[in-house]
Amino acid sequence: MKKAIHPKWYPETQVSCACGNRFTVGSTVPEIRVEVCSNCHPFYTGQMRYLDTAGRVDKFRARLEATRDSKVISKKVKRQFKAAKRLEEERARPTTLGDVRGR
Repeated sequence: MKKAIHPKWYPETQVSCACGNRFTVGSTVPEIRVEVCSNCHPFYTGQMRYLDTAGRVDKFRARLEATRDSKVISKKVKRQFKAAKRLEEERARPTTLGDVRGR
C-alpha cells in the first residue's frame, strides 16, 4: 500500500453557521463555514420559514403566465422559422470587402 496518501486529519475542526452557532467536529479541513445548521434549519426547529431570495417565486409565476399567453408552436414550424431567420442573416452579411468598408 502507498504511504502518506491520506489527507491531514483535524480532530478539532470548528464549524461556524451564519446564525452564529459554533460547534466542533473532526474533518480534513481546519475550519468550515455553513449557511444553515441544525440550530436554525426549519426541519429541526419546527418553524416553517418562507425564504424568497430575489423574488424567485414571482419570477417563476411571471414566466408561467407568459407561457400560458403564448401560442404553442410545433417543432416543424420552429425549425422553419429558425431556417428563415438564418437565411435572412446570411443575406444581410456583406459579400465583398468593399461592402465591409462601406464603399
